[in-house]
Amino acid sequence: RSIRDLDWGLLILALAICGLGVLQIYSASLDTAWRNAWIKQLLFLGIGLFVMWLMTRVDYHTLLGQVPILYGASLGLLILTPLVGTLVWGSKRWIPLAWGFRFQPSEFVKLVIVLLVARYLTELKSDRLEIRDLLKLGALVGIPMALVAAQPDLGTALTYVPILVIGLFLGGMRWQHAAAIAALAAVLMPVGWFVLKDYQKARLEIFLDPMKDPMGKGYQVIQSKIAVGAGGMWGRGVTQGSQTQLRFLPVAHTDFLISAFAEEHGFVGILVVLALYFLLMMQIVQNAQTAPDKAGMFICMGVCSLLLFHILVNAGMAVGRMPVAGIPLPLMSYGGSSMVSVFMMLGLVNNV
Repeated sequence: RSIRDLDWGLLILALAICGLGVLQIYSASLDTAWRNAWIKQLLFLGIGLFVMWLMTRVDYHTLLGQVPILYGASLGLLILTPLVGTLVWGSKRWIPLAWGFRFQPSEFVKLVIVLLVARYLTELKSDRLEIRDLLKLGALVGIPMALVAAQPDLGTALTYVPILVIGLFLGGMRWQHAAAIAALAAVLMPVGWFVLKDYQKARLEIFLDPMKDPMGKGYQVIQSKIAVGAGGMWGRGVTQGSQTQLRFLPVAHTDFLISAFAEEHGFVGILVVLALYFLLMMQIVQNAQTAPDKAGMFICMGVCSLLLFHILVNAGMAVGRMPVAGIPLPLMSYGGSSMVSVFMMLGLVNNV
């Protein structure tokens, strides 16, 4: 493979989104303890581009052949994380590395889930899924989901669901089975309330009524909505957002980066960002349509569904239309594991 084999449209769109993210991280973390976060984000971007190139170099059929090993290694890392992980915000999601860096295994498990679903559905060699296939594939995805949710990190665990759903949909799931699953989920939903931890219950309660605790658990959502509204049509300008710069908006360089971006770049800026994401996903869909085999199609659509889920949930929680779930905005929010894992998946799409 040569440099001519790169999907330049995919790469340019991803870099444009990353560039806007670095700019907003610089603005949101100015004069704070995180003021060098934008420099680290550039480092993560460089690592991401390198691993994207590596993923492009390895034939995706070779990776599909190693799914059992990758899956086993993923489960091992997820079991190891609570044992040796660093406790941050009440969760053990990260394994400490050298020089102050941390590694979040659950982010890289997303890639393994994409490969797992693609391999399983391709090997069926059938246009219809039987109930045993649904149960088996659901269990294979459900095990890492349960391990991640136990960290606890329910937000990341839920990101595995769209990969499974799009795979089942494209793999030929019968509508009767889909209806039965939906009915079962509706019945079990009240039971799930008693399984949630106290802070997860509080997030759902605050989602329904943020003013119930405006200076406590509802503070993030309220300040985020104020920041989005304050941006108006054109925004207040880089480093000029009052909610962001006066630190009313919490974690403005990570989970609520899009709120800070909306305040400083306005409705027009948000439209530009969402248009870039739309073009990126359409490029992935086009690669799925022209894939040489079903495995390639499943891989591309799995990656696309994951990115779409991230964007909808992150943007939704910024305006109070989704519960706060700690799901980052792909390619924009600060975070090395998220950045590198997304570029690995883009490299996999480029490979197809």
